[in-house]
Amino acid sequence: MEHLFTAIILGIVEGLTEFIPVSSTGHLILAGELLNYTGEEAATFQVFIQLGAILAVVILYRERFARFLTRKNISDGLNFRQNELNFMHVAIAILPAFIFGFLLHDLIKEYLFSSGTVLIGLVIGGIFMIVAERLPIPTFSRDLDRINFRQCFVIGITQCLSLWPGFSRSGATIAGGLVAGLNHKTAAEFSFIIAVPVMIAATGYDLLKSWHLITPDFMLTLAVGFVVSFLVAVAAIVGFLKLLARTKLTPFAIYRFVLAGVYYFAILR
Repeated sequence: MEHLFTAIILGIVEGLTEFIPVSSTGHLILAGELLNYTGEEAATFQVFIQLGAILAVVILYRERFARFLTRKNISDGLNFRQNELNFMHVAIAILPAFIFGFLLHDLIKEYLFSSGTVLIGLVIGGIFMIVAERLPIPTFSRDLDRINFRQCFVIGITQCLSLWPGFSRSGATIAGGLVAGLNHKTAAEFSFIIAVPVMIAATGYDLLKSWHLITPDFMLTLAVGFVVSFLVAVAAIVGFLKLLARTKLTPFAIYRFVLAGVYYFAILR
């Protein structure tokens, strides 16, 4: 029963934070330490429930993902056409993170998954978000089908910053989108879409390495976390887009600074 309560709490944390620029990994690490749920099993749980959040994006953007599978979209991608968003845009945006994530995976897991490094990531990521929002860069793309390959590459490079836990994948990609000339809504939606292949690859790789930990008893805990994460993520994505239209990124950066300061002085110091 204790583990089910923990699964519900962490499922809520994952669903709320995966697609807003506050770092879901950082929040899960901090919450796990507060709940005294750490170790290999906890790490596997935290990875698995990300699949629930991924499913939320697939459901909400099902028409867009279905369009990727049409003959015209595939043909456009293979011929490097940029007239509408196709799988080549996504591939260009995710390739840098795939390469660096594969090369640095073990080092990141060994040295960066701690509360101290997460707090550093929260602060630096927040600064990056504020700087990106205040740069005098004109907006060139106001919807997903206006994104070009150069902008995708810029977003792909900034996404690599999120390999540091606490930096935030969504924060890095949305801020990267602003730097590349996307408006806030388009940058956020593109961030959601490219999260799907990135997170499937990352979670799949992690789960293959820790498959031996998934016992029948553990599966109930995983299922509860998955369902809670999915339901909360659906609401969080819809709510975040509405909130982003009014508040932009700076309030999320301030929240990151406050969280890092409170956790440091209340827990670590």
